[in-house]
Amino acid sequence: MLVFTPRGGAIHVVSMRRRIAEKGPDMPRKPNPELLDQDAPEATDEWFAKARPAAAVLSELFGHPAAKEMLKPKRGRPVLANPKEHVNIRLDADVIGAFKRTGTGWQTRLNNALRDWLKMHPKITGV
Repeated sequence: MLVFTPRGGAIHVVSMRRRIAEKGPDMPRKPNPELLDQDAPEATDEWFAKARPAAAVLSELFGHPAAKEMLKPKRGRPVLANPKEHVNIRLDADVIGAFKRTGTGWQTRLNNALRDWLKMHPKITGV
């Protein structure tokens, strides 16, 4: 269950599970007072009965369109303003080997070397 709660003028996400009714053999009978969190007390059945879906709470706070956008799953990497283009290019083995021997990031270094060449030849490239 996902719960949104206002704190200090901002909205915080709180994720909680139901309280475990039965204590296992590895759980102490008496809780360690140093591990108790007074700001986030244990969720009880009464608390869960009052809980409302995030869509309803967010719609009230921000309006339906904003709530719908906030709850939409975001998958994958963020879209780049200038994404790299995938190309197939044939280069001499010794050139590729020299860059690969420099270790991780060799493709970025190759890209930077090509960019430097473009800067040094502005008449050809128009850069």
